[in-house]
Amino acid sequence: MTRQDEVLAVLGRLADAWNSGDAAAYAEVFTEDADYVTFFGLNLPGRERIESSHRALFEGPLRGSKLGGFGEASVRFPREDVAIVVSGGGSALDGGDAVAQGRGSTVTFVLVRETAGWRITSFQNTRVSDPRAVA
Repeated sequence: MTRQDEVLAVLGRLADAWNSGDAAAYAEVFTEDADYVTFFGLNLPGRERIESSHRALFEGPLRGSKLGGFGEASVRFPREDVAIVVSGGGSALDGGDAVAQGRGSTVTFVLVRETAGWRITSFQNTRVSDPRAVA
């Protein structure tokens, strides 16, 4: 398996955990000290906070939602043990496979290779929007 395949497998585990509503498995792909920046700019620092916030989401407003859209990911390795991934992504609230309108994002991941394998140490989710609508 190539480094790129290993990194993309982490994103696959992230999506699988989301899609099964498993907050512990979702948080497990992050480093203990990860930064998780939501689409509205809130930083959730640390694996514990990532898990607790996603548990509340999976039990509440995002129950049954599905995560997807990581197909066209750009992966680069500025160092042997660091990967930067930029990808599309988003969720479907109805449990379907298609990302719901208005829920598409550009997501940036920074992964580091630890003894146990690749983990996400930084996550930034930016909602895709038309800048002309904001002006």
